[in-house]
Amino acid sequence: MPFVIKEIITPQDKEELFTGLRAYNQQFVDTSGWGDICVYLRDEQDVMRGGLIGQRKGDWLSIDYLWVCETTRGKGVGSEIIKRAEDLAREKGCLYALVDTISFQALPFYQKQGYQLVKTLEDFPLAGMARHYLTKGL
Repeated sequence: MPFVIKEIITPQDKEELFTGLRAYNQQFVDTSGWGDICVYLRDEQDVMRGGLIGQRKGDWLSIDYLWVCETTRGKGVGSEIIKRAEDLAREKGCLYALVDTISFQALPFYQKQGYQLVKTLEDFPLAGMARHYLTKGL
């Protein structure tokens, strides 16, 4: 059996690997209630001005991506996006939320939303930066 080494992940390779991984994990964890959570803000021209993409994983909301455009920042949009995602996650049975952020991104913003810093990984992704992991009870 030859090893295949690539620098580009194809959608087919990714799906094949995820299919195998999901099959293994489902022996131990019931994922039937898991799912996506998305909250978007669009303007009158249907242009996205901010949004959140996350996943419900068991008792947890995992916030994968949060973005608010420059012209919309500072107006409470990010806070409202998170609140709406947390509300939906809570309705779906989530008890906690998890997010990670890089030092140049939004650590103070998440702390202002009630998230507590639980771990910092120094020098990630580069020397002098850090990746912060935060959680919050819902």
